[in-house]
Amino acid sequence: MKKPQGADRIEEVIAAMRKGRMVIMTDDAQRENEGDLVLAARSVTPSLINFMAREGRGLICAPVSQARAEKLGLSRMVPRNEERFGTDFTVSVDAAKGISTGISAHDRAATLRVLGKASPRADDLVQPGHIFPVRAKEGGVLEKGICPR
Repeated sequence: MKKPQGADRIEEVIAAMRKGRMVIMTDDAQRENEGDLVLAARSVTPSLINFMAREGRGLICAPVSQARAEKLGLSRMVPRNEERFGTDFTVSVDAAKGISTGISAHDRAATLRVLGKASPRADDLVQPGHIFPVRAKEGGVLEKGICPR
């Protein structure tokens, strides 16, 4: 069976992320044509959140599978998505425990670690918050048209 185009690069990215590295994923030029700073939730630190906020200058998001979103009670941000690219945002979240206001780098890192836990529970999170989960496409980056750099 032939590997999908880009599969080797994706395997390299996964290996880098397993080692705790941050990577840049670029969108298809026909879509948003942007780059996202991506790392495994278990590797996130307040200093990496500060870097992402300072250098990335965008929302700090977290991909979640459809199943995980449902398990955590993460409803879609809006009932009818009219956003140009149909980005499937859920209601924003914060960790339910161990944070203050939710906006600090420490608090956002804590929230991302909760989302990345092997078995998080709905009561581990509160809504709304300062991290923006996005329901991932079932086909992952190969379906969405993203290229690892």
